[in-house]
Amino acid sequence: MTRVVIHDPTLRDGQHAVRHQLGLTALRRYAEAADAARIPVVEVGHGNGLGASSLQVGQAAAGDDEMLSTVRDALRNSRMGTFMLPGWGTSEDLRRAIAHGVDVFRVGVHATETSLAERHLGFLRDAGAEAHCVLMMSHMATPGALAEQAARAVGYGAQAVGIMDSAGHFLPSDVTARIGAIAEAVDTTPVIFHGHNNLGMAVANSVAAAEAGALIVDGCARGFGAGAGNTQLEVLVPVLERSGFTTGIDLYALLDAADLAERELMPAPPVTASMSIVSGLAGVFSGFKHRVVELSAAAGVDPRDVFFELGRRQAVAGQEDLIVDVVAELSGRGTDG
Repeated sequence: MTRVVIHDPTLRDGQHAVRHQLGLTALRRYAEAADAARIPVVEVGHGNGLGASSLQVGQAAAGDDEMLSTVRDALRNSRMGTFMLPGWGTSEDLRRAIAHGVDVFRVGVHATETSLAERHLGFLRDAGAEAHCVLMMSHMATPGALAEQAARAVGYGAQAVGIMDSAGHFLPSDVTARIGAIAEAVDTTPVIFHGHNNLGMAVANSVAAAEAGALIVDGCARGFGAGAGNTQLEVLVPVLERSGFTTGIDLYALLDAADLAERELMPAPPVTASMSIVSGLAGVFSGFKHRVVELSAAAGVDPRDVFFELGRRQAVAGQEDLIVDVVAELSGRGTDG
């Protein structure tokens, strides 16, 4: 049986759902439960990664140093992971994280901009740290383009590389094509898949990724994350096991960890609401939802039209100003009509 390494970003990606307000007690409690389930990697941090706590994207309830030290102390079996985005995180942030005992670093970049990770991957390689690179908004690139970017990341020092379905846009056939192309391009380097559940396909897509050669697959307890959430971990693991893969995770302890997460980390588990479906179909970052709904209501336009227009323009995170432009244009058309 092929072993799939499960990477659990509940304490990092889940932060988006609660405006980065998970406290140290909650972090410790879930880390202990995940460790008891023998989840291989437990990722922690601000939702946008190291150095990202700010007025612009949200101030976290605890600093990076506090979060890392708290989770490090809670883990006995699991390895600790963290995430960074170039432009937020710096080499100094990485250096401090290494000192806190981080085992696995993920550097995220837009699907066609691997060059932005070169300096940070090189720093981690030279420091002897395990570095991964993930290509975000991967539906915006062809399988061949993603394979080329992934091979470049390996050349920069990435010890695993893969894709995030950041908008929850993929169907299993999309995942199969992309993971297959990447696996062929990077040979023996492990391939990663991180799914989002906008179209209710996150578990199916994750299984498709494993069948296409992904050896590292992500999932969050109860799917904890923004909008429709991420791949639901406690569903993913037994489905992978039934599909002929092995994870090494204790199912009962995993279910206990998921129950704890629902009680103590989130006001309610994520649901696949209408706007999440539309953002997935449009291929737009679901973090735009609140702003789209707010501006659309003020202007009297249909937020679904705004999402589809943003998708046509291939808007990405950081281009929130485009929402204002699209709403203004659609409002103007309505007036003209």
